[in-house]
Amino acid sequence: MLRIHKVPVKGIYVPTARRKTLDPQKVEALAEDILENGMTTPIHVRHDGQRHILVEGLHRLEAAKSLGEREIDAYLVQARRH
Repeated sequence: MLRIHKVPVKGIYVPTARRKTLDPQKVEALAEDILENGMTTPIHVRHDGQRHILVEGLHRLEAAKSLGEREIDAYLVQARRH
């Protein structure tokens, strides 16, 4: 079973290919939802020994950043490199 970890938002690397899929309108809508309901689904990250790398949850991460969050709930997963 996966455990939720608190991960510093600034310490999460977003691969370039993932950044290209960012939709600012979706980020804004998610930020509003997070303000009303909280973060209901953790993002997924992997750790490469030095930093956390985003696997899933780009829009949730960007919404948290836009709200000024310093940490985000994340599942630490084993994933192949993208």
